[in-house]
Amino acid sequence: MSTTFSVFGDTRTYIGSRHALIAPDGHIPSRLPGIDKATVVVLISREMGARLTQLLLTFQADGSAVFPANDTEAFAYILRGSVGAEVSGKRYSLETGSYLFVPAGQVWNLSAPAEGTQLNLFFKKYVLLDGSVPPEVCAGHESQVTGQPFLGDEDALLQILLPDNASFDMAVNIFNYKSGACLPFVETHIMEHGLLMLEGMGIYRLEDRWYPVAAGDCIWMAPYCPQWFTAMGKSSTRYLYYKDVNRSVLL
Repeated sequence: MSTTFSVFGDTRTYIGSRHALIAPDGHIPSRLPGIDKATVVVLISREMGARLTQLLLTFQADGSAVFPANDTEAFAYILRGSVGAEVSGKRYSLETGSYLFVPAGQVWNLSAPAEGTQLNLFFKKYVLLDGSVPPEVCAGHESQVTGQPFLGDEDALLQILLPDNASFDMAVNIFNYKSGACLPFVETHIMEHGLLMLEGMGIYRLEDRWYPVAAGDCIWMAPYCPQWFTAMGKSSTRYLYYKDVNRSVLL
């Protein structure tokens, strides 16, 4: 009888007070209320100091998930497979590359998934802006969103998945890099990030540390965490990321 272990307890995962890299080699499933016949991995949560929750959800063929109405909004992105969604009585058919934004205060569920269907989910408490109307349900597919050159760079295209208006206090984007493309400078900003590598590989700088990253890796960045990325390898690289937006920080 033999057992395979990671080499001498090695892992690329790092958890710090201001940022984290969560590699797939250390994923441990959790059981969450309302989710049945599915593997749930809690990638990011308040337990690490974050203000968002990020889940990786993988369904069996007869799995389901029910989310109650509360003050939390949600964003689902289909990594592979297909699943049905219902939000306050309206049905949506989601497939690989589809996304669904559910405002706070809505009852919603996922059902009838294909075997192995996998989703990335972002959750955050909605912050109402005085004088604005709360956002509505938003559904679409990444193929319908044209990538825009980031700061004029045609090799780094940004797909903005949610409407850019003051009703929304979260943004979710897909960043697409050709091999060798990079962020033009080290960013330092107030927005918090939750990020999932979708394809390819590269190097991510977070504060004063440098990490090799690849598809399946998750990254958390606290506000004001200096960050920079460059894509590497022979193919293009993509990642999905969340940030909080459109709310005043003035006291």
